Amino acid sequence: MLSWTTFELLLTGVSALIAILLVFHADLTRARGGKILAFSALFLLPVIALGAGLSRQMEQSKSTQFCLSCHVMEDYGKSLLVDDKSYVPAAHYQNNRVPREQACYTCHSDYTMYGGVTAKLRGLRHVYIQYLGRIPKPAEIRLYSAFNNRECLHCHKGARSFTEAPPHQKTSELLDKIINNEKSCMSSKCHDTIHDVDTLADAKMWKAEH
Repeated sequence: MLSWTTFELLLTGVSALIAILLVFHADLTRARGGKILAFSALFLLPVIALGAGLSRQMEQSKSTQFCLSCHVMEDYGKSLLVDDKSYVPAAHYQNNRVPREQACYTCHSDYTMYGGVTAKLRGLRHVYIQYLGRIPKPAEIRLYSAFNNRECLHCHKGARSFTEAPPHQKTSELLDKIINNEKSCMSSKCHDTIHDVDTLADAKMWKAEH
């Protein structure tokens, strides 16, 4: 089976060869078949190649590697390896509660109808800032909006470990408040240690087994 890269190169090569043929044999376009050939070489095949490339790159933007490719995000990547289960992202990453190859996307894309599209558009904005804007310092990075419990509940809602956890049973209405986003999962004394990049220098790191 052809890889996306090979497929794109093949389309580009075919398009270029046809275009060269038409340059040296322009009279071919006088016939109906020649016009179809010219349309394919100059418009149809390039559009297909562009669409295939865009689709592949958009899919690649979900990867943890892509998210951490910006220098300013390096510390956030390191925080996934902190050897302390109170660090929420680290605990999820190290215990495979989220797919490691898409760890950032899994927790930071809104699980709504247009969530994936919104996350990718924000990713494009980040690329723009990386190359053409002012790159913020790690301490300046903020979420676009308050983290919604919905992103946690996408995986945890209905799980016995979640519903029967003693901290979630402190009061009769607490679990409902969490589910309805009235009580943040990251409230003080709950899951309030997130990436905490300012403390990485003193943190013990976990070494993944390969």
